[in-house]
Amino acid sequence: MSKVCEVCGKAPSAGRSISHSHRVSNRTFRPNVQKITIKEANGHVRRANVCTSCMKAGKVDRA
Repeated sequence: MSKVCEVCGKAPSAGRSISHSHRVSNRTFRPNVQKITIKEANGHVRRANVCTSCMKAGKVDRA
């Protein structure tokens, strides 16, 4: 399952973890992408990868 939201296009991004002693290591920030059943505008029902922030904002209609 790809970690890209089909609604907003949110994808993993790179960053750094910094410890209390300021040691730095690379990491990735992954969006919380779920595979849910949605209703499209034309009435069709399908499964899609959608991030939870789009679900909470009401950008998709769940079937």
